[in-house]
Amino acid sequence: MARLFVSDLHLDASLPAAGTQFLEFLETHAVHAEALYILGDLFEAWVGDDDTDAERHRICEGLARLTARGVACFVMHGNRDFLLGEGFCRRTGAQLLPDPAVAELDGERVLLTHGDVLCTDDHSYQELRTMVRDRLWQRRFLALPFSVRELLASQARAGSRRHTSATYAHIMDVNAGAVATAHRLARAARMIHGHTHRPGVHQGLLDGTPVTRIVLGAWYEQGSYLWYENGAYELRALPRIGNEASAAAS
Repeated sequence: MARLFVSDLHLDASLPAAGTQFLEFLETHAVHAEALYILGDLFEAWVGDDDTDAERHRICEGLARLTARGVACFVMHGNRDFLLGEGFCRRTGAQLLPDPAVAELDGERVLLTHGDVLCTDDHSYQELRTMVRDRLWQRRFLALPFSVRELLASQARAGSRRHTSATYAHIMDVNAGAVATAHRLARAARMIHGHTHRPGVHQGLLDGTPVTRIVLGAWYEQGSYLWYENGAYELRALPRIGNEASAAAS
């Protein structure tokens, strides 16, 4: 059976068409797979497992239906939903993956990561990432009233958009040295990640060994996924979402 990989859906009430397309994807594609891997940024924002937003609730219900039918679902934290916790897992039946993680796909070691940790040239972002991934910072943040967390998250997203518009694109892309180090540490010749919103397949040589890096696409304007079965990988596109979609910061 196939295994499917997605990333950077950024699902949110402001773009319900993307949420609807994701639910349709679960019912028509993922339901026939062995496993679905969501490599970060399933949601545009997640400020705690006590979230009761109607749009995010219907996405959680869709995932719960999928896992109830026996499809394994693995979810990795992204830079927008790094506060997904055990409450989310109970609601959906999904399992949280560490970032990075190594999956054994038919005997091949494959490195899975959201991808933001590879963007080491973006120093200000890496400083922010280190802060918000700190467990003490997270405990303090989650202790705030939900409305305050939502407000702070909204302000952070606005700051992210300003940072993205003022930063050269190559700085926000992956660093070649960081990619090479990740391959070596994982002892994996293949890597799958998202975050950069630049889908594609990159092949090269590292220490004399062929390596492949597969980048997943974002879902702002068009859903897409990576299909894997019996050693074959294929990036596949879904129908375009519509004119109401707009690009946003990674």
